[in-house]
Amino acid sequence: MERLDRLVALLKEENARQNLVSATSVDSIWRRHIADSAQLLDLMPDPPAGSLMDLGSGAGFPGLVLAAMRPDIEVRLVESRRLRIDWLNRCVEALNLANCTVFGARVEALPDAKAGILTARAFAPLPKLIAMARRFSTKDTLWLLPKGRSGAQEVADLPKTLRHMFHVEQSVTDADAGIVVGRDLTEAAGK
Repeated sequence: MERLDRLVALLKEENARQNLVSATSVDSIWRRHIADSAQLLDLMPDPPAGSLMDLGSGAGFPGLVLAAMRPDIEVRLVESRRLRIDWLNRCVEALNLANCTVFGARVEALPDAKAGILTARAFAPLPKLIAMARRFSTKDTLWLLPKGRSGAQEVADLPKTLRHMFHVEQSVTDADAGIVVGRDLTEAAGK
C-alpha cells in the first residue's frame, strides 16, 4: 500500500506537467487507475508462468501497479514516448521496483522475447494489438487486456480464427467495462 500511495502522489504531481491521465479521472485515481489495474491480479495464475509485458505503458497502468503489488513477478513496461519513458523510469526508481524494467521503444522495434502474461490498456484496437503482440506470445501466454466498454464488441469483431481464443470478464471497477482474456492457441503462437 505504501508503494501505491507513493505512486498516486507521484502521478498527481506529474500530471500537472504532462497529461498522464485525464483531468476528470484525477479525483478517482484509486478506483479508475489503481483498482482497475489491480483487478488483473485476480485473473492471473499464481504463480504466473513467466514475466509480464505491459505494452504501451503510458502512465504505468496496469504495469506499475502490478509490479508494486507482486514483487515476485518480472514486469516489463514498453513505451515509446520520451516523456512517458522518463516518467516510468522515475517511478520504478522512486518505488524501488527491482522487478520492473522500462523498455523505451516502439513495440515493433522490440526484440522477440516471450511473456507469460501480456497486457495493454488503451493501447490499440484488439486486432491490431494481437497482430503486434503475437510474437511475444506462446500457447501458454495469458492475455489480459482492459478494454472498457469496447471489449465485447472488439472480441465479436475478430475473425473466427481468433474469436474463440478470447472472452470478456466483467470489470469490478466499472459496470460498463470489460477485460479481454485469452490465450493464443493458433499455430502462430510461439513462432
